[in-house]
Amino acid sequence: QVQLVESGGGLVQAGGSLRLSCAASGRTFSIYAVGWFRQAPGKEREFIATISWTGGSTKFSDSVKGRFTISRDNTKNTVYLQMNSLKPEDTAVYYCAKARSGVGLITTAGYDYWGQGTQVTVSS
Repeated sequence: QVQLVESGGGLVQAGGSLRLSCAASGRTFSIYAVGWFRQAPGKEREFIATISWTGGSTKFSDSVKGRFTISRDNTKNTVYLQMNSLKPEDTAVYYCAKARSGVGLITTAGYDYWGQGTQVTVSS
C-alpha cells in the first residue's frame, strides 16, 4: 500500500512560480516512476510530467515543456514539480501518482496510486 500527499499549491499571479511536493509512504516507492497530472473543472485529467525511478528520465507535456521541471529525492520519498512562468490556463487541481513500473507513461492507466490533489490557481 502506498499513500501519496501533495502540497505546495496555492494562488499565484501569472508569470509566477510554485513548487509542488508529493510525499509518499512505503519503502518500495523509490523503485517506481511517478507522474503529475492536472484536472481543470469540466475537463479530463491531463498528463503533465513523469520521472523514472532513478530520476534519469523525464517526460513533459507540450503545454508545460520548458516551464516545468520534475525531480525526486528518493531518500525522502518525495517528488517535486517546479512550475515557472505560470499562466492562467495552468489553473487546475494537480495530482501525483505512482506508476506501475520504473518508467512512467503519459496515460492514467499507467498509474495505480493517486494523491488527493492540490489546487493551483493562477490569476491574470
